Amino acid sequence: MADHFQLRLVDSFMLTTAVRHLVFERVDGQLLAFNPGQFLQVHFQYDDGAATKRSYSVATVGDGSSPVARIEIAVSYVEGGAATRLLGELANGEVIEASGPYGRFCLQPADTHPRYLLLATGTGVTPYRAMLPQLERLLAADNREVVLLYGARQEAELLYGEEFEAFAQRHPGFIFHGCLSRQPRAQPRPTDRSGHVQDVLAELGPSAERDIAYLCGNPNMVDAAFAALKEAGLPVSQIRREKYISSR
Repeated sequence: MADHFQLRLVDSFMLTTAVRHLVFERVDGQLLAFNPGQFLQVHFQYDDGAATKRSYSVATVGDGSSPVARIEIAVSYVEGGAATRLLGELANGEVIEASGPYGRFCLQPADTHPRYLLLATGTGVTPYRAMLPQLERLLAADNREVVLLYGARQEAELLYGEEFEAFAQRHPGFIFHGCLSRQPRAQPRPTDRSGHVQDVLAELGPSAERDIAYLCGNPNMVDAAFAALKEAGLPVSQIRREKYISSR
């Protein structure tokens, strides 16, 4: 059963003008055990007193084998959103209610396919940030390849983009494609792509023999990429999905 606990904000910064990175520690001093790819639920009340909750993937970079002291999430601002009002205005030292971790959007030890296709838009990239140590071990131990297709409208919206690019420089088996649908970078990278993630996917030539695919982010992207992967012959068992829906 998932734990219920309080989190105290200890640090935060803006990733973009509309996305805030928040760092918490548990008020009870306990560490959080989680598998990269899992999420927490933040519990709060509407102005009328009705209870509600929102889900946020743990963005903390971890290997899944050791609990962590700092719990990081990325929060998108939603106009008029109750969660935006809570988390967007939260000050250091203030406390929120949370529970978790939940979810099965995690790397599976039983996977033996040679290539991982990781697709994301927006804050849907946070699970992959948390998975970086696991991906590092996977790339070192096996002759495998990992390709991250990350969609944004422009460069400034590629959350943690510098971290993924640095990881790619250190690990030749990891390829990071920034897929920019509105505006290219002022100084484009050779790995940049123009257009939406689901459209760039065809360039990779997905195949059932080669690929395991993870899809996380905007439901339209997830649905379109899922359909494209099935059309390419991937069975549903080789496609893992997590949809991010903005709630008020």
